[in-house]
Amino acid sequence: MRPAQKEVCMENIDKLSFEQAAARLDEIVRLLEKGDAPLDESLNLFEEGAKLIGICGKILDEAEQSVMRLQKGEDGGLREVIFDED
Repeated sequence: MRPAQKEVCMENIDKLSFEQAAARLDEIVRLLEKGDAPLDESLNLFEEGAKLIGICGKILDEAEQSVMRLQKGEDGGLREVIFDED
């Protein structure tokens, strides 16, 4: 990876969707497992991967908090309630 691409990627990393972040993380893992990258590039990839893991975790936490379930109300109608593990 050229440094200019990394700078652009790191600048916009917080704007990635979950799918984009996960795909990039998968790519980083493959590159690191391959073992061909010089040490400094490997460290940069590791740092980017760590940030992507944080972003994916944050997105998943937000999604979990917004998950709703339908529950039958007293009147027999359905209502949305925040999902919790009973």
